[in-house]
Amino acid sequence: MTQAPRNALVLVATPIGNLGDLSPRAVEVLRDADVIAAEDTRRTRALLAHAGVPAGGRLRAIHAHNERAGAQTIVDAVSSGQRVAYVTDAGMPGVSDPGEHLVRACLDAGLSVEVIPGPSAVLTALVLSGFPTDRFVFEGFLPRRGTARRERIDTIVGERRTTVLFEAPNRVLATLSDLLAACGPLREVAVARELTKMYEEVWRGELSDAVGNVGAKEPRGEYVLVLGPAPEPPAASDDEVDAHVQAALAEGLSTRDAAARVARDLHVPRRRVYDAATRLRQAMKSQK
Repeated sequence: MTQAPRNALVLVATPIGNLGDLSPRAVEVLRDADVIAAEDTRRTRALLAHAGVPAGGRLRAIHAHNERAGAQTIVDAVSSGQRVAYVTDAGMPGVSDPGEHLVRACLDAGLSVEVIPGPSAVLTALVLSGFPTDRFVFEGFLPRRGTARRERIDTIVGERRTTVLFEAPNRVLATLSDLLAACGPLREVAVARELTKMYEEVWRGELSDAVGNVGAKEPRGEYVLVLGPAPEPPAASDDEVDAHVQAALAEGLSTRDAAARVARDLHVPRRRVYDAATRLRQAMKSQK
């Protein structure tokens, strides 16, 4: 196996709450890095002190407001043979945090990118929720307002996979209220806060009760909301299938194309729709 080059951008996952979750491998990378780029150098300096790693003059600030402009600095450092570690305030860089543009810039320049895995608020909340984990979707932070927010929420309403979202404490009640209005009162939700910390808490229940229960506590720390999958839609009746097939045939679609479209739209077996389309096509011919 070819040994990876020493010069690389290394994304280092950091604790999402409990500093004891910093891995030995992460400590080793931070100790040996030539440059440590950080979302917040003050927080990273405290993390390094906890790990017993001297910061020296290695810290560089790369955050959401200067990441695009600072990417070339990181590319130049790696190109010159340096090993650059990048950390954000918590969790995995690039996931609802800066880091994505650094990775793209280094890859475009033909440079190595490595990852030191570690704590993840997404996966921690997902497995704590009790909802299905075999298929899930991560929506990150929703847009704060306007059409973009409504459109994103609309995609969640019928989502058949477990959905994970991040939210700030001052907006969590508004987001739960919007989800309640869109998804209905019976949709199940888990609301996690202070993950991995001493006062970690996960509230589980229906959206109808979530606003009151979550609002009764002072909002602190970042929240992770986990929505259970949307319920199965009711099975289409024969009359409903026939009506959709007749409309498709009236548009000039072939029997096969009409069956394919209706089966997709109504989530019913194609054979059932094809039989209905064949029957209705024959009935239309006999009436001529």
